Amino acid sequence: MPTVSNGSRAARWNGRRTINQSPGSRILSALESDNPPTNPKAVLPTDPMAAWTARGRNKIMFGYSLNYLMDMENAVIVNVEATPTRISKEADATETMIERTEDRFGLKPDRLAGDVAYGTGEMLGWLVERNITPYIPVWDQSRVAAEGKFVRADFDYNKERDLYVCPGGKELRTSGTAHDGTTIKYIAKRIDCSGCPLKPNCTTGRERRISRDVNQEARDHAQALMETDAYYQSGVDRKQIERLFGEAKNILSMVRLRLRGLSGAKEEFLLTATVQNLKRLANHSTTPPPQPQPMVA
Repeated sequence: MPTVSNGSRAARWNGRRTINQSPGSRILSALESDNPPTNPKAVLPTDPMAAWTARGRNKIMFGYSLNYLMDMENAVIVNVEATPTRISKEADATETMIERTEDRFGLKPDRLAGDVAYGTGEMLGWLVERNITPYIPVWDQSRVAAEGKFVRADFDYNKERDLYVCPGGKELRTSGTAHDGTTIKYIAKRIDCSGCPLKPNCTTGRERRISRDVNQEARDHAQALMETDAYYQSGVDRKQIERLFGEAKNILSMVRLRLRGLSGAKEEFLLTATVQNLKRLANHSTTPPPQPQPMVA
């Protein structure tokens, strides 16, 4: 059943009445409904929603990730989300923050800058669909293949017919099935591959297969943007949010959480972002206006 946060208390509506939950019950309820541990052998007994992670150069630990959505022109945090420290959850948090910001404040970004963790096909497709320019680094998978073999970039893609044409002029077709919901496979005919003189440079199997992301057009669009000046500038601007993370950790001591559970992490992260925004507001309001320069005759 859905839970509703109200300060440090949570309530669950059962259709007739509201039942107050203890902190422990709240953790267990959220654990059953969302963010289950991916590795049952690594569960923190006192906070089972925290994720087991070895990210960073520190140590292996359980933790939550702090996710900010920031207006890069004014260095203002416009939304905050806490997630267990898993890359997939961080990409989902970005979508949540963008939708929530547009719903509450009527603000929609024209562009989004992020690191390679946000360069998944699903995330890029979601951004392009909403006319948000993704300045996000993307791994070029079109040039990945066994040594000495043709890569996907050597095959021509026909968008109208939805097929690939190999260097030998043969077609690779697909059934249209998206495997795991993310990948479409294109397969050549065995009869075409068996007698092909280019087969030693193509595949060791009976036929050549090519995988294509269902959001490949969005990936190609993001890769093309990586060659632009705007992409380079977005990388420079993105350092502002890295400074905010450093400030939260080193100055505001956001190293260890004091509240348990995902709801506790959200509350602490929201307070941290509020303090950071207030600091910038104070600095802005105390800056004296520029003084007019005396005229020299």
